[in-house]
Amino acid sequence: MTAENFRKIALSFPEASERSHMNHPDFRVNGRIFATLGYPDEDWAMVKLTPEEQQNFVDTAPAVFVPVKGAWGRQGCTNVRLRGARMTPVRRALGLAWEAAAKGPAKRLKVQPLP
Repeated sequence: MTAENFRKIALSFPEASERSHMNHPDFRVNGRIFATLGYPDEDWAMVKLTPEEQQNFVDTAPAVFVPVKGAWGRQGCTNVRLRGARMTPVRRALGLAWEAAAKGPAKRLKVQPLP
């Protein structure tokens, strides 16, 4: 997976937009960040999952999904090692992150369950 692949998937979700946060691209819906690129460096991305979702991805692909260090990681923020990542699990992780952000308090979007 490349950063461009990750970007295309993130932007494929309804009302997703790309902005910048702390000098790297982020992806938002309802004004809420659900993923970023370039954290901690250009070989990585990040998705905001629940701790339970994070554990499932880490258990399934520990070489690709790694908890972010510190409190953010304990809350579910999960780094994605782009090299070696497969489209299907990354799309699923991004979908879960997008769905949680889309249901946020800023604006209610009609969210269809993911397959």
